[in-house]
Amino acid sequence: MKITATHIAYLHTCARKLWLFHHGVQMETGSELVYEGRLIGQTSYGERASRDSQLEMNVSREELQLQGVIDYFDTRAGIVHETKKSDKMEEAHVAQVKFYLYLLRCNGVEDARGIIEYPRLRQRTEVPPLDEQDREEVEGWIARVRQIVEQPVCPPVIREAVCKRCSYFEYCYSE
Repeated sequence: MKITATHIAYLHTCARKLWLFHHGVQMETGSELVYEGRLIGQTSYGERASRDSQLEMNVSREELQLQGVIDYFDTRAGIVHETKKSDKMEEAHVAQVKFYLYLLRCNGVEDARGIIEYPRLRQRTEVPPLDEQDREEVEGWIARVRQIVEQPVCPPVIREAVCKRCSYFEYCYSE
């Protein structure tokens, strides 16, 4: 089973979205909101392309494959940079960065930290290096993702305000 940073972010957003994504129902490809977010990430910090690098990480544990692709990793400073369009889902953004820090730690990079940048808002959120409690928290998220995606039936619609701007909205609410 493969668990990615997207799985971790969706765990903090909606169990239904997580289950659908894991089972191959991926609505993001046609979403204008997702495209806009990608565009912001690609155009906001153009100077980074020559200085920092995208980093793909994998950790294998028995039948479990953990995977993450960091937008930009400043290797000299040990900083994971994640660019987001809005801070509305900040809990999910922080969880995603903590997952990246966990993967880095599993690969021998101990003191990395994260910065979540919101260029449109001109704000940033700092994520400190993981401590033992954070490590246990991330491992709990991984177990919870497994529990949700292994369910034989998709979780129910959550009917929250966040649903209106979700790329899965039409899928969940078409009757």
